[in-house]
Amino acid sequence: MIAIILIIAEKPSLARNIVAGIGKMKKSVGFYINNEYIVTWAFGHLFSLADIEDYLPNTDGRWSMCNIPCFPDRFMFKLKTDKATKEVDAGVKQQFETIKMLCHRDDVTTIVNAGDSDREGEIIIRICVEKADVPQKSFKRLWLPDQTQQTIRKALAEMKDETEYDNLAKEGFARTYIDWLYGVNLTRYATLKTGRLLRVGRVIVPIVKAIYDRDMQIRDFIPEIYYAITGKASAEGQEFELSSKEKFKKNELEKAKDLCKKYNASNAVVTSKKCKKDTLNPGKLYSLTKLQNVLGKKYKMSMEQSLKIVQDLYEKGYVTYPRTNSEYLATAEQDRVKTIIESIKKLGYPVKFKFKKTIFDNSKIESHSALTPTFKIPSKNALSEDEYKVYSAIMRRFAAVFCSEECVAERSEITIKLGNLEEFTLKGMTIIEKGWTKYDNYSKKDKILPLLNKGDVVSVTFEPCEKNTSPPRHYTIETLNNYLKNPFKEEKQNAETDDDMEEYRAIFEGLELGTEATRTGIIDNAKKSGYIQLKKDVYSILPDGEFLIESLERMHIIMDKYKTSELGKALKKVYRGEMEISDSVNLAKKEISSVFEKREEKLATDTDDGFVGDVAGICPVCGKNVVRNRYGYGCEGYMEGCKFFVGNIICGRVISISNMRQLLKTGKTYKIEGFVSKRTGKKFDAQLRLDNGRAVFDF
Repeated sequence: MIAIILIIAEKPSLARNIVAGIGKMKKSVGFYINNEYIVTWAFGHLFSLADIEDYLPNTDGRWSMCNIPCFPDRFMFKLKTDKATKEVDAGVKQQFETIKMLCHRDDVTTIVNAGDSDREGEIIIRICVEKADVPQKSFKRLWLPDQTQQTIRKALAEMKDETEYDNLAKEGFARTYIDWLYGVNLTRYATLKTGRLLRVGRVIVPIVKAIYDRDMQIRDFIPEIYYAITGKASAEGQEFELSSKEKFKKNELEKAKDLCKKYNASNAVVTSKKCKKDTLNPGKLYSLTKLQNVLGKKYKMSMEQSLKIVQDLYEKGYVTYPRTNSEYLATAEQDRVKTIIESIKKLGYPVKFKFKKTIFDNSKIESHSALTPTFKIPSKNALSEDEYKVYSAIMRRFAAVFCSEECVAERSEITIKLGNLEEFTLKGMTIIEKGWTKYDNYSKKDKILPLLNKGDVVSVTFEPCEKNTSPPRHYTIETLNNYLKNPFKEEKQNAETDDDMEEYRAIFEGLELGTEATRTGIIDNAKKSGYIQLKKDVYSILPDGEFLIESLERMHIIMDKYKTSELGKALKKVYRGEMEISDSVNLAKKEISSVFEKREEKLATDTDDGFVGDVAGICPVCGKNVVRNRYGYGCEGYMEGCKFFVGNIICGRVISISNMRQLLKTGKTYKIEGFVSKRTGKKFDAQLRLDNGRAVFDF
């Protein structure tokens, strides 16, 4: 009997590329076949985690506090269902039956996992094989850095045993379980509390919160006037500007004027001039995030759009695997890189192979190396306009990194001394030989300096200049991406530098919010949910996003960068084999349990406003029920004209349902502590009492 290898690809497009790499295969229903291989495919996720109702089959399907928190002893997967009909999609069912049938063929002796080369792709195929209940067979992994035919054939000849990727799979399963626990438990809890669907996820919430916090800082910012000291300077017929380090407060204008008089009465002389030639290094190869930053800034291209395009380029074989967090190549890739260099020389790029630590560094690669073009060059009309923009950015960066021509610049530094009062230093640079900057932009903008020499006398006229302090800037695609890669790093420190060890340490420790594979989709989900918006390349919070964050804060659901990063670090420990899946899942269970425990504390401390639909008592105006709704406590008789309503938040203080019941029963609440005056910002304590059908303060 002939031994056949069954390859299960994650998607039909990958299956077609594998078939092209193998060659001479016949197509059948749901698979391709020849005497050596069978190639079939999934449609991405054929399976998803079961719903709470699958663990509690006797429930009526309604969301209820009786069903949460739900912590399954063993997580179950089921075939994906259609969102509208709740039935298993016929195409999904048929393709899985095909996979199952092929796995059970007697002539199939080896099964190959050809999921995308990441943790998500790893578990997609594993779940299919497990659900197919396959008898003991050899299990291999096809790991593809790109989808060219040559790479596919080489990878088929070098397949490792699937056990080599067990830790990657464990991390993938742990992430899936933890995200399910957060999503189903806290989404249901928050939705039941507020009466609005709130998507509460381990990563989506800290992303929305980052944008919310920044926008609140901007909204609350009060500009302050100050005075800067600036001077018009001239020498040898050239005019330029000098700025003093001295700053003065709004009420110190006279001091500023006095200092200007002293400056203007002093002699300014050029005391030194230094010039030296320097070789400028190009930027590093692109990770997905760094590529998205460039495309967002240059073309206002959203992360979702740029990821889709680069994924398409990957599937067409023109670039390497896109979902990478590294800007470096592995030392074992030298031959591959040399092949690419020879290929792009034909396009006219002056490139040569270089082995440098800024290019090849195994210590800064987790799963995939940097994005590069492959040796497969697209023809002139093969790419759309947007595809060309993305491909060109990757190609130009690669050409810059391996450019055979150096970029030479002249750096200048001029020092001007103003008597004994202050010394001014002017720095600038001029590019003499363009080198790699012909293909990739030099990102830093240096000043062009006046042509001054040592000993030149400078005429100065200083005067106070009124300025306003500036608010923080809104997040852009670039600054949000940089924040998510390391939320504990100062924004001003996120500029590209050669010393990026801190950045990679953060990635490998799990400090980042989301991953290269998931971040784009989560941000897009936040946009589709109406929490944030992206205009050009600037993010801002929307009213529904404000409602989400403020509601979660009232519920004491803390999902900030600290909590998310702690779980991220645990997941990396799973990947390194330092922690079991169950241990990381237990950390999530503990955090989720604390939310429900805090609710009991809130009931005891009079800060719980109940659930939408809770009856608080009898309306003092019309005698019907007063019911907790989305915004507070309203009368059921509003359709007949009754306007009785008490907000669930008054002067920054939650009005608990127990206090509302007391108000409706006795006419007064208990004493409530912690109101905040809108006028003065000071805290105060008071009771609420009924006054002609209105709730008013009673001090």
